[in-house]
Amino acid sequence: MPSYTTTVRSNRMTQVLNAIDAGAGAGTVKVYSGTVPANVGTAITDQTLLATLTLSDPGGSVSNGVLTFSAITEDSSGDANGTPTFARLADSNGNNVAQVTAGVGSGELNFGAAIVAGQPVQISSFVITEGNA
Repeated sequence: MPSYTTTVRSNRMTQVLNAIDAGAGAGTVKVYSGTVPANVGTAITDQTLLATLTLSDPGGSVSNGVLTFSAITEDSSGDANGTPTFARLADSNGNNVAQVTAGVGSGELNFGAAIVAGQPVQISSFVITEGNA
């Protein structure tokens, strides 16, 4: 794995944040269960959408190669039952920007429990660390 300076890592994460913040409104986080796609450009096929949460606008801040998200609005009613495995971040126009790991007690996007359809969905923590930060 390549190693980058703190400045380069921060610049890369700032580009991610700027892409999420593109558009007139706040970006979103769509949470899925199932097999994690190869990358953010791979179509969603056999995965289940569990919840959609709304980011703040702007979405967060970057320091030392780490993107820390600001307050994230809960999904008041989960779409399906399941344990999160990954999530996709999109700008306010619905353009995918990034794909991250998700889980209960693990992953970049962390939940306190599995998601239950019809129940509120809240994120425990959400941080993306670039490279060797």
